[in-house]
Amino acid sequence: MTYSSRYLRIADPLMEGIDVQNVQQRLKELGFYEGDVTGIYDRETAEAVRRFQQQNGLTADGIVGPDTWNAIGISPEFLELFSSEYNITVDLEQKELTLKQGERFIKVYPVAVGKPSTPTPTGNWKIIQKTVNPGGPFGARWMRLSIPWGGYGIHGTDQPETIGTAASHGCIRMYNEDVIELYDIVPVGTAVNIVGVTFTGRVLYLGVEPGEDVRRIQEILQALGYYDGPLDAVYDEEVRDAILELQRDYGLIPDGVVGPNTYGVLEELNDILLNNQEP
Repeated sequence: MTYSSRYLRIADPLMEGIDVQNVQQRLKELGFYEGDVTGIYDRETAEAVRRFQQQNGLTADGIVGPDTWNAIGISPEFLELFSSEYNITVDLEQKELTLKQGERFIKVYPVAVGKPSTPTPTGNWKIIQKTVNPGGPFGARWMRLSIPWGGYGIHGTDQPETIGTAASHGCIRMYNEDVIELYDIVPVGTAVNIVGVTFTGRVLYLGVEPGEDVRRIQEILQALGYYDGPLDAVYDEEVRDAILELQRDYGLIPDGVVGPNTYGVLEELNDILLNNQEP
């Protein structure tokens, strides 16, 4: 059952499931719920949802619909409970989405991917929420991914001419007829592996908007021993200080900004790492 595509509300009998467990766990993490994580959507849970909605500018009705689900997010503890026999690979260079059932090939769909300034995050994610007819730029269907920064997903589009190009703000766009077909096949929990270009040339600096390019910089800095913080895609003071140290070591202007010259050094060092050589 695609749990997170249903609305959670007080019902008779009371609703229960993994999606309710996730809501209770997340509300507990956020300080809105003090009860046990039972997986049963009771009045205590509904009241916690209502308090969360009031504080976050949502309609305070105690019902977990798409907007509330997106705002609450998903707890890492429960992400592993969502699984699927299907898997998706998105190739950013080829601008294609490949659907498989286990190892059995099903279909390849053309897609639009993120612009260089707003790249699509590479990595291994899961579909964690599904919505029918979100409308506008999201077209006929929306499938949110478990990327922990930003609101990335696979969705339809009201700009079909962009399919096959790098045009989005980081999401995967599909023709509406294709995304409807895909939506009807894959459940919540489906693995989505996004592969392709990582360096985008966006200038990175303290306070820049989080993104996949920042996460890749963190990964390289971590592998080189300059950074031991989280891979959270946030360009904070710890990342800035690591860049400053690297810039000093490699004869660059120590400004804490990742521009063309610093990108060049990072790309070279990354190649060395991939070839299992000492920098």
